[in-house]
Amino acid sequence: MSERPFDWPGLMRAGIQGLGLTPAQFWALTPAELMLMLGEPSALAPMGRAGLEALAARFPDTKDSGDG
Repeated sequence: MSERPFDWPGLMRAGIQGLGLTPAQFWALTPAELMLMLGEPSALAPMGRAGLEALAARFPDTKDSGDG
């Protein structure tokens, strides 16, 4: 078998002790979500201030008139 076994104890320590997740929160995550939260280098970087400002400019908050 050439694949490494999944390091569940290490991932659980990182999620529960390191991130402060409850066991239920840990097990509800997808592997991609957990890797993103742990800062996996291959995951996308979190949005910075400039990205947030660009997003807010593109989709400004407006009052809903309720007309549908």
